[in-house]
Amino acid sequence: MPLPAPEPGLVISYSYLWRHEHAGGLEEGRKDRPCVILVVVERQQSGDIVVVALPVTHRPPDDESLAVEMPQRVKQQLGLDFERSWVMVNEANQFLWPGYDLRKIPGGDEFHYGFLPPRFFNQVFEVVRAYRKRSKMTITAR
Repeated sequence: MPLPAPEPGLVISYSYLWRHEHAGGLEEGRKDRPCVILVVVERQQSGDIVVVALPVTHRPPDDESLAVEMPQRVKQQLGLDFERSWVMVNEANQFLWPGYDLRKIPGGDEFHYGFLPPRFFNQVFEVVRAYRKRSKMTITAR
């Protein structure tokens, strides 16, 4: 199956490397998980495509301002499980598309689950923006 074009709001299957894993010396994530593409930038000189992706996790955030809970209807639309999930906004991975950590979705041949509905993506984007105004987002370059 061909790779999708990276676009903001696309939910990909990705081996996300958490900040604490990176600080502990790991170079690869321990688990493949859904991640939301937040930003896509094409570098003028090289033509490389740089993607910034936010992780989706089942673990409730310690601070509610660090995440946006994913509505069940959105999870269902994407084909995700029925457990509660959050899109974390305080950290992200940055990588060259497609990158070696892009994975096929479990039980499938595709590398993506689909797109977040625009209203929900805009909500996530605004929470990221609010977080960045008050604190520095940790972006792990891969």
